[in-house]
Amino acid sequence: MNGYDLKQAVISGSNNICSKKLMINDLNIFPVPDGDTGTNMSMTTTAAVNALKTVDDINAGVVAKAIASAMLRGARGNSGVILSIIFRGFADGLTDKEDVNGKDLVEALGLGVDGAYKAVMKPTEGTILTVARVAYEGGLKVCEKNDDVAYVWGEICKSADEALQKTPEYLPVLKKAGVVDAGGMGLLSIFEGMLKYFVEGEICEYAESSSQEELDNFTNTVAEFDEVINFTYCTEFIVGRDEDNDKDPNELRMFLETIGDCVVLVNDDEIIKIHVHTNQPGDALKRGLEYGQLLTVKVENMVEQHKKAQADADKAPKKASKFEPAEPVDEIGFVAVAAGEGLTQLFKDLGCANVVSGGQSMNPSTDDIYEAVMATPAKTVVVFPNNKNIIMAAEQTVPMVEDRKVIIVPTRTIPQGMTALLSYDPELSAESNKDMMLDAARNVATGQVTFAARNSEFGHHKIKEGEIIALENGKLTITEKSPVKAVVKLAKSMIKHDTAFVTLIYGCDISEQDAQEAYEIIEDKFGSKVDVSLVNGGQPIYYFMLSVE
Repeated sequence: MNGYDLKQAVISGSNNICSKKLMINDLNIFPVPDGDTGTNMSMTTTAAVNALKTVDDINAGVVAKAIASAMLRGARGNSGVILSIIFRGFADGLTDKEDVNGKDLVEALGLGVDGAYKAVMKPTEGTILTVARVAYEGGLKVCEKNDDVAYVWGEICKSADEALQKTPEYLPVLKKAGVVDAGGMGLLSIFEGMLKYFVEGEICEYAESSSQEELDNFTNTVAEFDEVINFTYCTEFIVGRDEDNDKDPNELRMFLETIGDCVVLVNDDEIIKIHVHTNQPGDALKRGLEYGQLLTVKVENMVEQHKKAQADADKAPKKASKFEPAEPVDEIGFVAVAAGEGLTQLFKDLGCANVVSGGQSMNPSTDDIYEAVMATPAKTVVVFPNNKNIIMAAEQTVPMVEDRKVIIVPTRTIPQGMTALLSYDPELSAESNKDMMLDAARNVATGQVTFAARNSEFGHHKIKEGEIIALENGKLTITEKSPVKAVVKLAKSMIKHDTAFVTLIYGCDISEQDAQEAYEIIEDKFGSKVDVSLVNGGQPIYYFMLSVE
């Protein structure tokens, strides 16, 4: 095959994973809202497809290089970065090759697999790494006998599928949940899409799910529907519960699921909050009245909203990059990743030249971080990813930058990033500061209060979608009826006898009244021995974040 064939195969693979991304997202077993694997990998491949629109060369090496470069820049989340590294192997292995056979593809895949294992600090078997490695080994066994592209790639897909089915044997948590690894499924979907072109000469059709709700441009808003809207009215209301009403709110949830989709119901002792997409908003409200009085009601026509949004988008000029390149004149500068106006301003107040919008469920691409680095006027730029799923994307920027030094401090949470920045000592070298900032970050305990994105059983906890959950240093420890109750219970668990500082950061979905209530409870209990402060972070996803030092 030549470069044209490789181009068509990658487009086919991208279409296939884009069509299956919801299914792949559903394989995620942890209930916390996160940068879903299917979404991250499909966005990474889509970056390559967009780049290929301007590539007409039929040289396989040239096309492979364009694919790898675009995937690297568009990589999102750890799964997207690993995927980009695998395809970087194709660029390295196919250099200067106009036409390639099955053996060439196997050798190139081997380079990618080797690079992916080296890029991960502690490679875990039973993940995308295992699927990629076994796929390579399967292709290696047959390519000497028959180097036909379709035949060899067929064996690669067969081996990848066999490895995927065995991932639960490596990871008990997958076996308990009855699922296979999401990253491995994503890689197999791409490989199978490529195989369709190699065998049939046709690319997979793109079939986007019409009910997908995503974060668009990494803001906390519901994305536009690209295809058909199944239910017209987005209906939200709050019911004030009657004291003597003992009806089970789960019955209301079950009724709503019969007349619509995207049902979210959260209840406590005083109110029930409902969200549903339906063609019968009146029926939803009528049934809600059986539980108490309607306190608030909002009904919006999503079809009309979509038409207006599409019209506005068509009229709007192309949005320029948020960051403008700057000459490296200062000795040192800082870049952080954060979501929410309050947190963005906080990191700027702490000395960050630029803040990349992103975080949990909103993983920025490598290119987003690269642009922020290039817009920082410093000879050495220190980057704080502030999320474990963004660290790898940040690390990929290091070899991309030539005119300044880039140092990644692998902070895994917002509180770690804040503490690392505060510990910076201008008298020390950049490398010494990196070590000191990382040590300081590791001494910070992080608490997070959010909602369950899916039904799950994690450890001894049975979690229902929409339930309030709290995490202590990433470990799910608490389920509660309200964010305030959850964060108070979390604070009681995290504050120790040697704790000196506690910072309570509240998000965009928490009112000032609720934030103040949580602050006063924590202050009353611990304020005599601990310095407690309250910050409006404005972050999505997390109702509260706790920094405990």
